[in-house]
Amino acid sequence: MENEPNVPKSLLEATRYFQDPNVCVEFMAQIRWPLGIECPHCQSQRHSFLRSRRIWKCLACRKQFSAKVGTIFEDSAIPLDKWLTAVWLLVNNKNGISSWELHRALKVGQKAAWFMLQRIRHALGQTGAQTPNEQFGGNGPIEIDESFVGGKVKNMHKSRKRKLHQLRDAVVRPDHYMGKTVVMGMLDRGLRQVRAKVVPNTKRETLQAQILKEVFPGAKVYTDEHTGYMGLEKKFAHEMVNHLETYVDGKVHTNGIENFWSLLKRGLNGTYVAVEPFHLFRYVDEQVFRYNNRATKDNPLNDSDRFLLAMHQVIGKRLTYAQVTGKDEARQF
Repeated sequence: MENEPNVPKSLLEATRYFQDPNVCVEFMAQIRWPLGIECPHCQSQRHSFLRSRRIWKCLACRKQFSAKVGTIFEDSAIPLDKWLTAVWLLVNNKNGISSWELHRALKVGQKAAWFMLQRIRHALGQTGAQTPNEQFGGNGPIEIDESFVGGKVKNMHKSRKRKLHQLRDAVVRPDHYMGKTVVMGMLDRGLRQVRAKVVPNTKRETLQAQILKEVFPGAKVYTDEHTGYMGLEKKFAHEMVNHLETYVDGKVHTNGIENFWSLLKRGLNGTYVAVEPFHLFRYVDEQVFRYNNRATKDNPLNDSDRFLLAMHQVIGKRLTYAQVTGKDEARQF
């Protein structure tokens, strides 16, 4: 592709390639400004490079700016060589990488590593269908399912068990997912692409609102017999499989999206171990990115392709520590 920077092909090459700070700055400049460096303050292309500090000074507005500006790396004291290596590790490890692993690999604090990973996950986040042309259903049937994410009650501390039992007793009709977080997912068999989202509950209006947003009207839709999917036949070619009797009824099954759930939970249980519900949607976005950009016969992506795709998504996004910890009162629901 034109105007694309050189990209290493393996982790070994990446660590060697990005060990030079000047190479990192040049790489980020090509990602950030593919048509030529311009001032983010006044959009002028008249600038001078301050080599000792690896920043630019605009000759029009006289303001200074770096290659990190306008990206998730902005205002970070961590050098670009560690940031770029962190992006490579996260997008190319099938089950992700924990903050403790990153802390040991990059020699940064564990809390700093955790914040780095949250910012990268923010860059990988899904936008969903913004227009009818982006809706699923034009290339094949859609598998739809929901999953419950959370620890097993038998493994919880007795104080948390007590709280869950009190919560169950406090409601007239306790939900079977009490203490867990609901994630809803859709797989387009034709595109082999997944969209997944944390939702507050499994009520019919909640699930079907997401389906109407993401799936083209009239598309073929496969689900299980959950009551939340009843009535979809009014707008879609809806077929259901009864999991009490069988998991596959000809082409009607949800095995594809359930495969995605197994990948998601393998990372959550094996790599991250403990994820708070407030942060879960970013871990879902991370797994969706890797799944949708995996190597297939029709789309033979490699590690460098996946890394370059992720780097193009870091532009125009910011995530502050107040936002990631919820101190600005930003909530998923």
